[in-house]
Amino acid sequence: MTPGSWPELYFTEWRDTALTLQLWMQVVGKTRLALTPWLNHSWQVPFYVTARGFGTSLIPNGAEAIDLEFDLVQHRLVGRSSQGVTAAFDLVPMPVADFYSAAMQLLQKLDVPVTINPYPSELADAVAFTDDRRPRSYDAGAAHRFWRVLLQADRLLKHFRTGFLGKASPVHLFWGGFDLAVTRFSGRRAPLHPGGVPGLSDRVTREAYSHEVSSAGFWPGSDQFPRAAFYSYAYPQPKGFDAAAVPDGATYDAAMGEFILPYDVVRAANDPDALVMAFLQATYTAAASLGAWDRDDLECALGIPNRPRSVQS
Repeated sequence: MTPGSWPELYFTEWRDTALTLQLWMQVVGKTRLALTPWLNHSWQVPFYVTARGFGTSLIPNGAEAIDLEFDLVQHRLVGRSSQGVTAAFDLVPMPVADFYSAAMQLLQKLDVPVTINPYPSELADAVAFTDDRRPRSYDAGAAHRFWRVLLQADRLLKHFRTGFLGKASPVHLFWGGFDLAVTRFSGRRAPLHPGGVPGLSDRVTREAYSHEVSSAGFWPGSDQFPRAAFYSYAYPQPKGFDAAAVPDGATYDAAMGEFILPYDVVRAANDPDALVMAFLQATYTAAASLGAWDRDDLECALGIPNRPRSVQS
């Protein structure tokens, strides 16, 4: 790790750019949503961290395919098609309506006929993309730092994922909640989720939480919680989960119903990697043990490069 591996990321300092980027991501994310068959727990909709930013991965377009990427090195939205066409435009301060228009023109160049839901998801007081003409900030340096943080979070969440044999999600970036997440499943059905998530259909929420989960991830903060942090929660939450032992610096936030490890605590740690991995393991252990998961059949040692997992007869 180099000194710049864990850059500063104070939500209050880049709030306007964060909100802009989230809205722009929703335009692109809803394009993937409109073109891709539904996959369990909405796994067909997120972005993935890339070597230059984050992108959609392959999206079907009839018999062809496209992908879309927020390049946070050169600060462009880039679209590529399986027919060899590339189209792009610069990410600069602009209203959401202008970004929406530019994105639709980019899709036309890629020969992608698509109509998307024009309203943002999981955001209060949502305004249609086409009507949102408020001036929007875009600080390229702040967006780049956000991506650099995601590189580290993605790396650790992927390593953590290797220690589980049961059903587990990819590590993916949800454009609704604006969080990078990975989820482990016990294999059992969960009680029907009550729904009520602002800006999100109860049908979507209930399908996402149809089975018992231990979920963890990273988000850059929000107006309700203006602090970047790693998080971990369980659904349904077993009795005693909120009192579980966790590493120093992590706490249970009763209002949010999950454990929080602030990003600035991670940055200040002597070994940030070890702290994050200890947080992920401790909170998962609490969820699985208190929830009576079949841990012997679901868990394995963390993966090591170029070394197959040992299997005994």
